[in-house]
Amino acid sequence: MSDSDAQQVRPPTLAEVMAGLADLYPTGSAMDWDAVGLVCGDPDQPVRKILFAVDPTTAVVDEAIEWDADLLVAHHPLLLRAVSSVAATSAKGRIVHRLIRAGCALYVAHTNADIAMPGVSDALARVLGLDELQPLSPQPLEALDKIVVFVPTASADAVVDALAAAGAGELGDYSRCAWTSTGSGTFTPGEGAKPAVGKVGDVETLDETRVEMVLPRYRRPDVVQALRAAHPYEEPAFDVLELADMGHGTGVGRVGVLAEPVTLDQFARLVSSALPFTVQGVRVSGDKDALVQRVAVAGGAGDDLFDAVRASGADVYLTADLRHHPASEARESAGDGRPYLVDVSHWASEWPWLAGCESRIVAALGEAGSTVETRVSTTRTDPWTMHVPSRGSTP
Repeated sequence: MSDSDAQQVRPPTLAEVMAGLADLYPTGSAMDWDAVGLVCGDPDQPVRKILFAVDPTTAVVDEAIEWDADLLVAHHPLLLRAVSSVAATSAKGRIVHRLIRAGCALYVAHTNADIAMPGVSDALARVLGLDELQPLSPQPLEALDKIVVFVPTASADAVVDALAAAGAGELGDYSRCAWTSTGSGTFTPGEGAKPAVGKVGDVETLDETRVEMVLPRYRRPDVVQALRAAHPYEEPAFDVLELADMGHGTGVGRVGVLAEPVTLDQFARLVSSALPFTVQGVRVSGDKDALVQRVAVAGGAGDDLFDAVRASGADVYLTADLRHHPASEARESAGDGRPYLVDVSHWASEWPWLAGCESRIVAALGEAGSTVETRVSTTRTDPWTMHVPSRGSTP
């Protein structure tokens, strides 16, 4: 792109950046209890600088404002629990006020980024060199139907349009997807019928088109209603077929394999070198000389996934925020000692996702992405600031 061309490319609006983020991390895939999406900001404002961070803390907001960022993309919600006020009398209210005064929007991608592919756990797995990644706790693919309808050829396009408007025919980034073929249809209108084509008692034959379109199962009532409204026949002939479950789509956590087995001690050191520094460091439970190769990971707090970890056959499980009782029970129930446990800082386990989010949103913006400057926050938001090894006497 020449300098003159670059000068003509306008920066994206916040609404356009949000659309790109929503494509990567659909807000509808977030957990019901989560609070994702736009927290503050004008969708019409131009975005020239984007800062990416795990936590929208005061220190991160300081960094965003000092850098003159137009948008802060955070992983963790600022307002996870419902509030009735964002007055500047509270810490979170002050953050909202500071962002608005500085013209910096705040957007959150949390559990929708956790289950995305690629998402938070993919990034954690990749910095460790894991391959053959699969969801640790898979989410079923969306249930789908296929509607098949026979329509006079002259009316086929109108019926396809109506079905598409009702939610049929969407496949990935494509819409109005349909398969059609033509043939001859025949029928005889009976007494009481009011045929759109033909006469009561006469055998009628005409050119018809078979239309097939896929749709989310929850849209079935809308699509059938649209079909009946758009079809010229009094009694349209159609089938609704429930498509087979073809496996799993996204999900929480990942399971993968190392290229070669390593000892648990070597794996822990790999984790320590791959993740950013924290005072906590890396905690390990298991025989340091045991060999591990199949690895389960979950960015963020993951001690509610032990059933899935055991079912995955993982030799070791890397996650954050392991509590005493779940960790103790997991180790007690491990007949051969597996899965061994590796516990790291919550912030450190999710930090690798930021760089991937940064590069993907720039790519999603296309030509407008060339006008946007991006940065991954250098502020460490792990809350722990000091670690003192225990030196008490042995009980």
